[in-house]
Amino acid sequence: MNQDDVIAEFQAAGALLRGHFILSSGLRSPVFLQKMFVFQDPVRTERLCKALAAKISDRFGTVDIVVSPAVGGIVPGYETARHLGAKAIFVERENGQFALRRGFEIPAGARVVMVEDIVTTGLSSRECIAAISQHPGELLGAACLIDRSGGKADVGVPLVSLASLDIPTYKPDDLPPDLASMPAVKPGSRSL
Repeated sequence: MNQDDVIAEFQAAGALLRGHFILSSGLRSPVFLQKMFVFQDPVRTERLCKALAAKISDRFGTVDIVVSPAVGGIVPGYETARHLGAKAIFVERENGQFALRRGFEIPAGARVVMVEDIVTTGLSSRECIAAISQHPGELLGAACLIDRSGGKADVGVPLVSLASLDIPTYKPDDLPPDLASMPAVKPGSRSL
């Protein structure tokens, strides 16, 4: 699956939205990737995550555990882990910080990859990686369906993506006039 195929999947799902969006980072953008429109279709989700699993295997080899950030990363993390033959676990916010809960563990020697849905600034990925680093195991790297930073986001480990787009983002006090003239919508799940 190439980058055009990935974008076509998002477009076909109605998940490539245009308007004025407040991203989970607080930045603003004229484009939002509503991945939940993709994830509501198990067949589409399987195609994307199977392709991501293949890229992860090519880059990192065998993976034992996939760790994802809640909420948005749970579905692609699980489905990607299924195609890797790995376990799927996730981190959740506890006192404002990501942590493994529900009895999830990363044992010594486990080969771990963090799987995310969409990367913009890399903040959620870095927070998830920090939580993973509190446990034994070997963190191999990270992966996402779409890197909307165009490769500029630093997640602190090697990042594999199915597609890399350079979608503009703006600080709230530095919007272009066309974006500033539209009402802003906050569709993300970071505060959950």
